[in-house]
Amino acid sequence: MHEPATAPLQQPPPPAAFAHYRPRRALWDTLWDNKAIRLGGLFLLLALCGLIILALVREQTGTEGFLVGLGLAVLPVPLLIAAFRWMDRVEPTPWRNLAFAFAWGACAATLVSLLANGWATKWLVTTIDFSERGDVSTVGATFVAPVVEESGKAVAVLLLYLFRRRDFNGIVDGVVIAGITATGFAFTENILYLGNAFASDQSFGYTGLHSTTAATFFIRVLMSPFAHPLFTSMTGLGFGLAATLATHRRVLRVLVPVVALLTAMLLHGLWNGSATLGGLGFLAVYALFMVPVFGLLTWLTIWSRQNELRTVQTHLPAYQAAGWITAPEPYALSSMRARGIARDVARRTGGPTAARTVAEYISFATSLAFLRHRAHRGTPDPDFTAREQELLHHLWQRKSIAQPALAQATAGVPQPFGGPMAFGGLPVQPWGAAGPAMPQAPAWYRAPGQ
Repeated sequence: MHEPATAPLQQPPPPAAFAHYRPRRALWDTLWDNKAIRLGGLFLLLALCGLIILALVREQTGTEGFLVGLGLAVLPVPLLIAAFRWMDRVEPTPWRNLAFAFAWGACAATLVSLLANGWATKWLVTTIDFSERGDVSTVGATFVAPVVEESGKAVAVLLLYLFRRRDFNGIVDGVVIAGITATGFAFTENILYLGNAFASDQSFGYTGLHSTTAATFFIRVLMSPFAHPLFTSMTGLGFGLAATLATHRRVLRVLVPVVALLTAMLLHGLWNGSATLGGLGFLAVYALFMVPVFGLLTWLTIWSRQNELRTVQTHLPAYQAAGWITAPEPYALSSMRARGIARDVARRTGGPTAARTVAEYISFATSLAFLRHRAHRGTPDPDFTAREQELLHHLWQRKSIAQPALAQATAGVPQPFGGPMAFGGLPVQPWGAAGPAMPQAPAWYRAPGQ
């Protein structure tokens, strides 16, 4: 039997005969890939939340009460922000991240908490038989508000942890971001409480130190301005610890922030519940529990900041050995005193512009050390090589002004952390097979004498 004849294979037509095909993308995917649209949408969301919360607060307090509450609530904000910025001096968090955190706390988290707490209170009234109205507010403040409010504030920390990992290196970054978020939340909440207190005083004719406004101001602004930042800092502490864990430790990287968030809720509930214990009970909780926890967190943050300086001293000598920086720089950059002296030297010789150049050089060099540190601990940036080259380029652009100032600042400043031995007893050495290859500085880059 003969095989059926088949038509000969035809040559495919030339490419020009094909119509150009471009896969259609969903509108949402196109919009999401546009950074400007994402930022604009986020800004509009926060602005909308701000307008809604402004209207709700003004409706409760009245215009005069709102203005009084605003004027009093703003007083602790600069001090709290300055304190968190002081903690964050080694590698400062970008202002855009801090602005987002504050706006989220002041607008989005407060709005969600106000609506959710009101809904939860109504649900308690309709489903549970309370003999007195005060029991409802007590249960809501102790068990509902901490869960709702800490969850709302934690979203800001989570978003920055996921989408700004380059700026999220450890405990200090987590505590600072969480603290700024909580500062924004407390700011809006204080407007509401102080405004309501003023409106109440106006209704009953109370004035002076015996007024509800004075008592509320003393408790919320003078005595416990750190309350909300303290609670939410527990959440930031958890995310900061998770950022230091290697990528293969997935369970811990999820479990640690969850446990930290639950701790924040517990502290918040304990603080709110202490208000029902009376004056002495409240003071006992304040003195025996809240103040020690605040002191412990402050010590831990300062210790972490010193550890960040050790990281700078540990990882920058590799770049010095490769010719990118000069010998004094690892020691100058790991000393806050030497950093300040270098900026002062530059300011005396070249004015504010030179001082700003030195500050930028310090910032880029610190980011370079943390970039290599993340790779060393098993959490490298996906764009490690490109980011490293970018930072090295920024250093090269500023080295003619910054390197002499840093060298002068090193003279007379004791070498931090005991000299050439890095934190943990590991000698400061260039990277070997265990880490990324170190790019050698070209001959034209190296300073004279290197």
